[in-house]
Amino acid sequence: MPPRGHIPQEEKPPSQRNLRHTELKPRRGLRREEAALYIGVSPTKFDEMVKDGRMPRPKAIDGCKTWDIWKLDIAYDDLPDDDGGTGEIDFAV
Repeated sequence: MPPRGHIPQEEKPPSQRNLRHTELKPRRGLRREEAALYIGVSPTKFDEMVKDGRMPRPKAIDGCKTWDIWKLDIAYDDLPDDDGGTGEIDFAV
């Protein structure tokens, strides 16, 4: 029996769900929490990255902010590697 007052994840509004246990369904625009999860950081770190320009600004759809997954991919590819590299793939053998 769940603890008293427990609300199952699927019954909570999206902003209160633990998205780490949610399967991302293919779509072009992601909400803030999903975008953060997509690139592997917390929503707070994601906000910081948007503010400092490392991640793109959202699109506004009738007051709803969504991040373009293609722009997230480009911004993620532009992040430096752990060794300070540019993230570019060197296909030379």
